[in-house]
Amino acid sequence: MALAELIEQKKKAIINKWYEHVVATYPSDTARFLKKENDQFANPVGTTTMHSLDAVFEGLLNGADIETLSSDLDPVIRIRAVQDFTPSKAVSFIFLLKNVVRECLAKEISKHKNKKEIEKELDVFYTKVDGLCLIGFDIYMKCREQLLSFQANHIKDRTYRLLKKADLLSEVPEVGAENISPNV
Repeated sequence: MALAELIEQKKKAIINKWYEHVVATYPSDTARFLKKENDQFANPVGTTTMHSLDAVFEGLLNGADIETLSSDLDPVIRIRAVQDFTPSKAVSFIFLLKNVVRECLAKEISKHKNKKEIEKELDVFYTKVDGLCLIGFDIYMKCREQLLSFQANHIKDRTYRLLKKADLLSEVPEVGAENISPNV
């Protein structure tokens, strides 16, 4: 597990760089705010994103199960699901982790005595990242379905209230109910 040792040495730098890449997916004004503001109450999106990325990365390193990774990834995906991101852009930040790891470990990998072993371990790690992206897409779709359901229910409720207010609603009698005699 030579890769695990290298990652452990650079873990904080990797997470911070990954966060910077995620923030860069936002419009420039938002990105500046997310980078600058550290207060969790003034910047809940940035704080939640950083905590989520940290937990997800830790889970990937420690071989967490799908449920754990899903619950760690959920907060950041949930935020991006209600923002103006396409599905691919909402989850693409997960793939950025591959570049960040490669970037942060490039020097160490080039100097490592067993590069082939590191490359194999990187392939395994990248496969985990790919799987994580699929989990992220599932979370995104569930969030979008929930959001669309809320919107549809809101429109139905609003339409009902408008029709009732305009006195355009009435009870519709059951068809054939008036023809049924109690003696039959």
